[in-house]
Amino acid sequence: MTEFKRISPQEAQTLREKGAVVVDIRDPQVYAELHISGAKHLDNHSIADFIRAADLDAPLIVACYHGNSSQSAAAYLVSQGFSDVYSLDGGFELWRATYPQETSKIAAE
Repeated sequence: MTEFKRISPQEAQTLREKGAVVVDIRDPQVYAELHISGAKHLDNHSIADFIRAADLDAPLIVACYHGNSSQSAAAYLVSQGFSDVYSLDGGFELWRATYPQETSKIAAE
């Protein structure tokens, strides 16, 4: 794959069940409040380490607020060598509406 694909929450859920990695690029505070269960938070500070440690051939789903910013991030990850990248259409907001039971928050310390 030389480009990312846009996918629905239903397609993303199927990929998650098969082991796809989900990354969330929203603000850290918003991510901490609620995110897709198992999603990793990515930002400008963590992306280099994430790329170094990642399996570039594993399916990767990028989520943002509404599915717009994730497209740019997905394109960037493809340019960094990832071969199977998806942008979540509708972003976290549509995911939350579709799969409310598949969300998590970071426990307060």
